Amino acid sequence: MSDALEQGYIKQEFNDGVATIEFFHPLSNSLPSRLLAQLADAIREAGQDEGVKVILLRSAGGRAFLAGASFDELISIQDLDQGKKFFSGFANVINAMRECPKFIVGRVHGKAVGGAVGLASAVDYCFATKHASVKLSELAVGIGPFVVGPAVERKIGLSGMSELAINATEWRDAEWAYQKGLYYHLHESAEQMDQEIEAFLQRLKGFNPDAMRQLKQVFWQGTEHWEVLLERRAAISGELVLSDFTRNAINAFKKK
Repeated sequence: MSDALEQGYIKQEFNDGVATIEFFHPLSNSLPSRLLAQLADAIREAGQDEGVKVILLRSAGGRAFLAGASFDELISIQDLDQGKKFFSGFANVINAMRECPKFIVGRVHGKAVGGAVGLASAVDYCFATKHASVKLSELAVGIGPFVVGPAVERKIGLSGMSELAINATEWRDAEWAYQKGLYYHLHESAEQMDQEIEAFLQRLKGFNPDAMRQLKQVFWQGTEHWEVLLERRAAISGELVLSDFTRNAINAFKKK
């Protein structure tokens, strides 16, 4: 395992009914499979903790919110099983968020690319700053946003998801994402956003937990098949990543 794949962390903090789950990796918060698995576990753990009323998902660092999965790990895939397992990383996180009985509030302070757009789509309520541009870059490296696509489409519709997926080299600014319904609040700074999030969490944790749990089930109705769907989508990406076209595209991207 390379040094880059061993770096980063998933951290949990529990404070008066609020579980804060924070992720970080020094390479623009691009997460290897190891951290994605830990992130899914952390979400499940917080969801089953009776003392937790609401969950905050955030990343550390001052720049990107999340730069998707690890390119170092992506380029090392040698067979279909490895490819499917790699792309199942974000699938497992999204399914953990979907199945979690607690509301998950997202904090997006910077750019979100690839799997990050999937996570921002899968939280139940999302705050962002004006710096939180979005891009689905998968097609540009020979793959496609197959795994995160269902979550993105559910949140911003097929038209918005298609625009991001097809125009894979251009960023859409935070205002675009806000108008599409990906973000519910936009803020000038992370400091201003954090004040609003804190006030929101304090209100939210005082609501009836059973009502919130059942309301979340209503919001996610019709996604019960995602366990199988996202696994199939991971297999599609896992096969594509083995092609010469995709390997050449990834190597060219890494040299930029």
